[in-house]
Amino acid sequence: MNMTDNIESISLLEFNARIKRLLASPDVQRCWVVAELSDVAVRGGHCYMELVQKDESNTRILAKSRAVIWANVFARLRYEFETVTGMPFASGIKLMVEVTANYHEQYGMSLVVSAINPDYTLGGMALKRKEIIRRLTQEGIIDMNKELPWAEVPQRISVVSAEGAAGYGDFMNQLENNPLGLKFYTCLFPAVMQGERTVPSVISALNRINDNIGLFDCVVLIRGGGATSELHCFDNYELAANIAQFPLPVIVGIGHERDVTVLDEVAAMRVKTPTAAAEWLISRGETALGRINEISNIIVSSVRNYVAHANEQLAYYGSTIPIVAHNKMDNAYMRLNHYAQSIPVSVRNHIAASRTQLGFLFRSMKQAGEQRIVRERLSLTAMEEKIRLLSPQNTLKRGYSLTLKDGKTVISGEMIKPGDRLTTMFADGNVTSVVE
Repeated sequence: MNMTDNIESISLLEFNARIKRLLASPDVQRCWVVAELSDVAVRGGHCYMELVQKDESNTRILAKSRAVIWANVFARLRYEFETVTGMPFASGIKLMVEVTANYHEQYGMSLVVSAINPDYTLGGMALKRKEIIRRLTQEGIIDMNKELPWAEVPQRISVVSAEGAAGYGDFMNQLENNPLGLKFYTCLFPAVMQGERTVPSVISALNRINDNIGLFDCVVLIRGGGATSELHCFDNYELAANIAQFPLPVIVGIGHERDVTVLDEVAAMRVKTPTAAAEWLISRGETALGRINEISNIIVSSVRNYVAHANEQLAYYGSTIPIVAHNKMDNAYMRLNHYAQSIPVSVRNHIAASRTQLGFLFRSMKQAGEQRIVRERLSLTAMEEKIRLLSPQNTLKRGYSLTLKDGKTVISGEMIKPGDRLTTMFADGNVTSVVE
């Protein structure tokens, strides 16, 4: 016997019908659910999507369900949502929706969305922005860019914007055609300014500026007007932290005056539009020109005062010089007369003093001469006595003799030879002898 003969079975259609009857419970009818949109697609006026719930780290999916908004309500719900939040109804948005569990025997279970609470999404966006600001504040970097010093006149401008964008064109036109004729030097670093590529594209542009930081005075980050929903990409922590810590002052001009992003909280200067960014730079130059004109006026005034004072002094000198010259001449004549009268007296006194001095010198020289003569006479007497004592005659008297050869004194035996005739002198006579 076949075992399947005793088993009671039903069709899949019947099984699915039973599931459908179970899902008719009020517990799964018109419930408000908080979830994140994923895989949003519009086909035939209907909006198909998945609702997902992620863990706190936002990396792992904890729950997921297919959902649909039928065409007869989707147009109204999307309009209301985008009007209130300024955001497109697209994947990645957290929202609160009213759903009803629906089970179709052929297509399985799905959730039918009947209402959306845009205030929840709006609050979530504000909460996200508040959390980013809190984190930047806690890390101590939120005011770093605001505290950077500005150049006196920022003229070397690095611009981060979408190439060819109307906002960039307005900025350049305002800057280049300023009524003061100020010269600005700009360099565009193109970046994507809307969508998912905005953050990495803008950070890449900032990195390129940082590589050439010595060439610029500041950074201008601009984007023209548009839907508010297109600006939510600027509420990003990574981008805000990059701008907060950037080593050059950053001017942010994104969207309209009513639009505020996290970048406005960290940048050194926030303006409402790209044109306003150009106007702010021009105003810095205008202020500097005003100071230059003020200094010029002060210099001109000082020079005029100095010249006027100098003219007064010249006039004073012009009137006093003749009087001073006359007084000088009178004083000179008086001094000349005094010198004329005092010169003869001075000359006579000088001559008398010279004569006295000459008399003294004459007497001194005479006395010195007489003393020298006495000394010389005494010296000559002593020398005469010494010569007399050392004369040959006195030497012979003391017993000495003097031998002569040919009239010359013999002082060595080598001077004589046999046969020479010698004369020997004594005190009392001479003797002649022949050498044998």
